[in-house]
Amino acid sequence: MAVQPQEADSNVSMPIKRLRWATQRVTGQSGRRKRHSIIDRLHKKTVANEKKRESSGTASMDGSHPPDTLEGSDESEAGNQDMGERRIYFNRSLPDEAKDEDGHPIVKYTKNKIRTAKYTPVSFVPKNLWWQFHNIANIYFLFIIILAFFPIFGASNPELGSVPLIFILFVTGVKDGIEDYRRTVLDNELNNSPVHRLVRWKNVNITEDDVTYWRRIKKATSRALRWIFGRWRAFRHRKRRPGKTYAERALDEPRRSDETGRTPRVSIYSNASKRASVRSLHSQPEEEGIRMTPVPSPSPGAGPRREATLTIDRPTTAFSFEHVFGELESVNGGVEASPKPNRESLPPAARDYGSLIDRTRSATGDAEFVKDRWKSVEVGDFVRIFSDDQIPADVVILSTSDPDGACYVETKNLDGETNLKVRQALHSGRKVKHARDCEKAVFTIESEMPHANLYHYSGVVRWNQHDPKDVNGPGESRAEPISIQNMLLRGCSLRNTKWVLGVVVYTGEETKIMINSGITPSKRSRIARELNWYIIYNFILLFIMCLVSGIVQGVTWSKPDASHRYFEFGSIGGKPSLDGFITFWTALILFQNLVPISLYISVEIIKTAQAFFIYSDSYMYYDKIDYPCTPKSWNISDDLGQIEYIFSDKTGTLTQNVMEFKKCTINGVPYGEAYTEAQAGMQKRLGVDIEVEGEKAREQIAGDRVRMLADIRKIHPNPYLHDDELTFVAPDFVADLAGAAGEAQKEANMGFMLALALCHTVITERTPGDPPKIEFKAQSPDEAALVATARDCGFTVMGRNDDGIIVNVMGVEKEYQVLNTLEFNSTRKRMSAIIRMPEDGRIVLLCKGADSVIYSRLKRGEQADLRKTTADHLEMFAREGLRTLCIAQRELGEEEYRIWNKEHDLAAAAVQDREDKLDKVADMIERELILIGGTAIEDRLQDGVPDTIALLADAGIKLWVLTGDKVETAINIGFSCNLLTNEMDLIVFKIDDDRPESAAAELAKHLATFNISGSNEELRAARKNHEPPAPTHAIVIDGDSLKLVLDDELRQKFLLLCKQCKSVLCCRVSPSQKAAVVQMVKSGLDVMTLSIGDGANDVAMIQEADVGVGIAGEEGRQAVMSSDYAIGQFRFLQRLVLVHGRWSYRRLSETIANFFYKNLVWTFALFWYQLYNSADGSYLVDYTYILLYNLAFTSLPIILMGILDQDVSDQVSLAVPQLYHRGIERKEWTQVKFWTYIIDALYQSLICFYMTYLLFAPATFVTENGRGLNDTSRMGVFVGCAAVTVVNVYVLLNTYRWDWLTTLLVTLSILLIWFWTGVYTASTSSDLFYKAAPQVYGQLTFWAVGFLTVLICLLPRFTAKAVQKIFRPRDVDIIREQIRQGHFDYLDDKQAYGSQTEASSTESSDLAKEVPAKKREVGVADDERPIYPPSVAPTATTHNPRSQNGSDGTDYTGHRRLSMEPPHRPSFDRPRPSFDRLRSSMERTRASFEASPDFTSAALLTRLESSQCHGQSRRAADITADLR
Repeated sequence: MAVQPQEADSNVSMPIKRLRWATQRVTGQSGRRKRHSIIDRLHKKTVANEKKRESSGTASMDGSHPPDTLEGSDESEAGNQDMGERRIYFNRSLPDEAKDEDGHPIVKYTKNKIRTAKYTPVSFVPKNLWWQFHNIANIYFLFIIILAFFPIFGASNPELGSVPLIFILFVTGVKDGIEDYRRTVLDNELNNSPVHRLVRWKNVNITEDDVTYWRRIKKATSRALRWIFGRWRAFRHRKRRPGKTYAERALDEPRRSDETGRTPRVSIYSNASKRASVRSLHSQPEEEGIRMTPVPSPSPGAGPRREATLTIDRPTTAFSFEHVFGELESVNGGVEASPKPNRESLPPAARDYGSLIDRTRSATGDAEFVKDRWKSVEVGDFVRIFSDDQIPADVVILSTSDPDGACYVETKNLDGETNLKVRQALHSGRKVKHARDCEKAVFTIESEMPHANLYHYSGVVRWNQHDPKDVNGPGESRAEPISIQNMLLRGCSLRNTKWVLGVVVYTGEETKIMINSGITPSKRSRIARELNWYIIYNFILLFIMCLVSGIVQGVTWSKPDASHRYFEFGSIGGKPSLDGFITFWTALILFQNLVPISLYISVEIIKTAQAFFIYSDSYMYYDKIDYPCTPKSWNISDDLGQIEYIFSDKTGTLTQNVMEFKKCTINGVPYGEAYTEAQAGMQKRLGVDIEVEGEKAREQIAGDRVRMLADIRKIHPNPYLHDDELTFVAPDFVADLAGAAGEAQKEANMGFMLALALCHTVITERTPGDPPKIEFKAQSPDEAALVATARDCGFTVMGRNDDGIIVNVMGVEKEYQVLNTLEFNSTRKRMSAIIRMPEDGRIVLLCKGADSVIYSRLKRGEQADLRKTTADHLEMFAREGLRTLCIAQRELGEEEYRIWNKEHDLAAAAVQDREDKLDKVADMIERELILIGGTAIEDRLQDGVPDTIALLADAGIKLWVLTGDKVETAINIGFSCNLLTNEMDLIVFKIDDDRPESAAAELAKHLATFNISGSNEELRAARKNHEPPAPTHAIVIDGDSLKLVLDDELRQKFLLLCKQCKSVLCCRVSPSQKAAVVQMVKSGLDVMTLSIGDGANDVAMIQEADVGVGIAGEEGRQAVMSSDYAIGQFRFLQRLVLVHGRWSYRRLSETIANFFYKNLVWTFALFWYQLYNSADGSYLVDYTYILLYNLAFTSLPIILMGILDQDVSDQVSLAVPQLYHRGIERKEWTQVKFWTYIIDALYQSLICFYMTYLLFAPATFVTENGRGLNDTSRMGVFVGCAAVTVVNVYVLLNTYRWDWLTTLLVTLSILLIWFWTGVYTASTSSDLFYKAAPQVYGQLTFWAVGFLTVLICLLPRFTAKAVQKIFRPRDVDIIREQIRQGHFDYLDDKQAYGSQTEASSTESSDLAKEVPAKKREVGVADDERPIYPPSVAPTATTHNPRSQNGSDGTDYTGHRRLSMEPPHRPSFDRPRPSFDRLRSSMERTRASFEASPDFTSAALLTRLESSQCHGQSRRAADITADLR
């Protein structure tokens, strides 16, 4: 029976399901004006506590899906804890219980203003000083300065002694201030972003006058300072030449997105908004207070389209296509009309949802939406958000420009994904469109308290619905539940929707994204944290020295017959005990240099220089977005050299999140040419020269592309085909489409592409041009790639109308009526569209989904050969790292569809368990399918990701992937980027019943594989073992299971299990779980961790890790703003860690050790002298020596060592990544090294002092003129010059890089003390030191003693180094010797950031040795199988992949060996290089992996029977009973 169309006055809605109301891009001037972005970036946000993610489409509602109501709804109460704790009132008075005694609201909501900076102008000084005095040395020097101001302790110049500490505090404060100022600038930029807010109406939830006088003063002061600063900056900028410098590009300024082309964010302080109001966009007058675009609302059968006002309650459609296709209709004779539907097939009449608008309430007319700041938004405000705007707070949607309440949001600021997600307005709020409607809307929102779960919200809106026939009656209480599908979260961006009107429920720190952000952590490097302990060791030494001095002084004054009785005028204390006490504190001042204050300022200088070098490294510069590697935290560069675990996001971090359709199989014929990274990896492991092979493949593909473009234009001059966007290269497909392989294959190819063009939920966008460009926005980038390929092949989706899709089929436009859309979710793993064909009125179900799911639903007993051939092709596609899908169809009878549609409408109207019932109903119709073919899509990795991961693995670094994506997707990427290999046993950790006992049992089972139990002893052993695990096992775990194993009782066991696995992939995890995993590894194993990501969902783990790296890609800058280092691409991580990190760690470790050494040499030399002068606190050397020792005589060589020292070059560091092992094992800075340097310093201080002492001991030292040189100041010249020379030469011995600059600075530092002595003693101001230089330098004994002192001091260190390098060389010693021999000369022609070369150290092969693993049989349910079988990267020693089916041990599919010849073609055999190339490299797969639930082999697919088809009628009856 024919189906009649819906009449204009009908109250029956068509059965068009979700996602069909796509707002069309407005062309012309009005469209261009409203297409600009206010914000490109939201910083320092994170999301956390994610539940298992639901499909956006499944959870969304539309006009034909009535929402849940609270009457009898258990669902509305579930998860709605403390619902009464937050009530938001709109246009109604607060109840008495919600007011205080003054009549103000009791509940005080947070402001929408946020602050991610650590400091404010008021708190900067005290807070920064508080953090700086966490360094125990700073506290010590403050105490010394205080002591020095008491004259009793004999300090000669306390003011001068305080200068070093003040200088250090100042420099560090300036550095911290600069870092925090950048955060403050971005905070202000965000808080002052514009939003359209309803004003001149009463928000009863807040008190506007509740502002303290102090806050008013601060606001006035801030405005004044901002005005002054703005004037000063404007004046300064006028003097500067236009354009930005390279350095300025590194700052996180808003920049255009290459993908969206948005304009930069504008501030409220900028000029008037570029957004034009409706009044300016259209000539007709508009009612007051409306800032919006009129909603078009043509009626069926009406004439030319006209602009309608917003008073229409429910237009039939969101837009029409007359203006788009008018010209085409004149050429093609119009769009083909579909058969008229029968009334009997229509669903029941639409129900009345009510309206929040109180028709009995009058509006003042004063309220209007005006441009305001984000920080002015309050809870309970009405806001209007326009297309491309970011959401300022958590907003419940009341209405949208789409009459059916749909809107589309982009969540890339939350999860890094650019695909659009649908959200729905409340049914009761869809008539609230004007400012006057907001005044008349009277309702209350009961909301749960703020929490961190980004994917869950429970609330309810309550209002009183008046009867239209009796408006003065009491009315009826109504309620409608609010879910996360009715909410826009802060940080999302509105897309493809002209406007949204909503109410604010959470602001500022209470928004979901900010709850998970946390406080910006103050990170300190590991060496800096451990430095306090070594300072304590020095304190102990200092205490001993001061105690000895005090005891000696006390004992000396206690002797009655000592010489001091005759030469002294009495002691300061008056008695020996008090003399000893005073001497103790005097010695503390004298020996203060034992705790090196200069160390801290030197470390700050070194780290600043290292940060500058990192920033200036052109090999880490990403020219695509003009972004260098930008250090955000300058003080943790040494931590980069100790990283053992890296935690990485996937989407946007490892991958580009760009899907490209590469191959397909249709009717048993494979099409498409591609050379993927996974395929190159396979060939590389087989010993193939991938450079040569890749070049040949690319040349062949380029030629095929030219042929295909020429052939396809011969068939149809497709105006929407753009040559540079073609990804599906298959000239044989075009030939078959023209009929070269027969009519059957031609029809199959056309049907396949038509299925791609019809079975989707894609939004079409038209870019004006000649011809116009068709672009697609989809919830999944896979889906957009499928539709784009159909467009390139001549099947172009032009858009949607009220009940269907318009497709340009090879130049002929056809309208296909979409009866139902059964959307994809993670449980179904498929989606379907029920289409009425325009040619003959047939009803066809098109279905695409996971291969295992589709195969299990195929019609039994049919297409046996096609199933087998298609399975073979899909398996080979998966080997290339491609994501595969199956396409199938089924023709439905009119009566069958009518009966099923009734059941579907019942399920859609269900109050409880709606989604489950919809899934069951969909399962009834998605059976008895006919296989059409399969697709293969490549999610391209970023450049250099596999090589970078391999290089990091060779360095001993373990990489874990923490992603919110599906398990199968993560596995696929794992193979593509060399995280997973064919020889690994894959442990898929999945707990279905959510019981901790089940998780414990599963853990125990897998731990037994490694003969461990998870005990404390095993944990202690694991902490000491830094070797990478054998590449035999990998673990994959989802978020629900991870939640169980992160429990305190199971955490340790899970950690030890992961420690045994080469790779760990955590899938479907929330941001808080990412942070929890990082914290578990960091604290559990006591290792250094690094997290890298690109989205706000990665902020939590970035802040939790020791080092956080943000990727400043095209997905926003949230991760960048919370990171310690920002890079443009993942591949730059290898250089950041293996080069700069290793250099920084080694340099700083050596610098600190040498600092302790040089200060001990000097201090102990003074101490030995105290033993011979009764410890009276007098100086052996002139006071200027003490001041200049750390400042000038010894500081420059050590600082230069920390900045420029280099054991091997950057190229060698990458060529031999095993050199990084010493950093992982933390061998460069150890207690053994510290005490070795201390002992060395004690020895050398003894030599420096006693060589001079022995010279003067006989008391016969006179000059040629008879004057003696045996006073302390001249004796100090002997000791001081020798000590300075020894220290500088010692530093030179410990320096690897002896270039002209190092040698020059060491020489100048040695000569400086001699120069200073000569200059200073030439003046009479030196008092007793006058003429000391010529007197001392003129003695041969000075030079002889100096030479012998240096020789004796350095001989032990020189001998030890020689013995170590000759008999026990370290890795770096061997490599340095090989460099001298020319083994690495070839690197001079290589890129310093490139992949690891073949000439890497032979040690790299150790990590790749194949370790046998036991076969593991795992039973698996159908619905657990992946949508995309993983790719395989076999080695030359493994057997033929996918050969075993896990049960019978037979060979490849169908008990046959793989043939090198391609399968039979319908007409004639043609060369298919890509297909044959892959065939020739196929090997056997590990049986353990094939038996796992994450690998769908061809053998398994061919054995899958259509089990879903048994008992169909019984199931249908059961479901019908449930629904009724």
